[in-house]
Amino acid sequence: MRLTLDALTVLDAIDRKGSFAAAAEELHRVPSAMTYAVQKLEEDLDVLLFDRRGHRARLTDAGKELLREGRHLLHAASELESRVKRVATGYEIELRIAVDDVIPMERLHPLFRKFYDQACGTRLRILLEVFGGAWDALVSGRADLVIGAPGEAPSGGGYSTRPLASVEWLFAVAPGHPLAQAPEPIPPGEILKHRSVAAADSSRNLPPRTSGLLSGQDVLTVPDMRHKIAFQRAGLGVGYVPVHLVRAELESGQLVAKQVLESKPGMTLLTAWRTADKGKALRWFLKELEDDKFRESLLA
Repeated sequence: MRLTLDALTVLDAIDRKGSFAAAAEELHRVPSAMTYAVQKLEEDLDVLLFDRRGHRARLTDAGKELLREGRHLLHAASELESRVKRVATGYEIELRIAVDDVIPMERLHPLFRKFYDQACGTRLRILLEVFGGAWDALVSGRADLVIGAPGEAPSGGGYSTRPLASVEWLFAVAPGHPLAQAPEPIPPGEILKHRSVAAADSSRNLPPRTSGLLSGQDVLTVPDMRHKIAFQRAGLGVGYVPVHLVRAELESGQLVAKQVLESKPGMTLLTAWRTADKGKALRWFLKELEDDKFRESLLA
């Protein structure tokens, strides 16, 4: 191959430094070596790269095009070199983290900031999943770590879990909704008469899960828990919502908590990861997620 990364490095240095001599100093070479490298490249490509008329050698149009595209190659090569070094150190190139949408993402910002302070070079890809979608992301390989996997794990194994937090639910309606004035506890038959709002399970491969819905009930399906709360606040339906996500709405009167005859039990959220994965970035997150104070802050 006529074009080499070393030749592109020489061109880049000459262009940035403004002269062969300054570029040679940056690359710790003698000026004659720089001149030879450029002449060799011009001969190999049969293209004039520098206009040598005048006091300063200037890139020709062909030279400018070569350098513009060549810098992309230099950047890609540098990235590849860095990734190989990161793999050699035991850190993953990328760690994909699925977060269940009942966990406010902003509560995880301190965790991510602390991770970046380690400067290990691992890229993070954060996925927001709904209900069983968190398990689906782990089982299908879309995620390496799940923060807040809900309820029971799917069959098949190959992953490890540990308790993270517990979610408490309450039945909520808008103050103008007919059920806001209903006698308590409200029986299932009365709830069945009214539309429920459900957050769509984001599973792609596993069977989608449902919870808190009555057979035969009209259902309005929305993208996630935030939209579910907003739709219930607008009086477009009823349903169970996580207590920690609606405290402001309850205090302001935008939502009304109602006692029901058959309440929804609390749900345990889990930290889950594939057992075979042993990268240092994953292990770092697993260690941090053991901290009791941090875990309590997630749903505080």
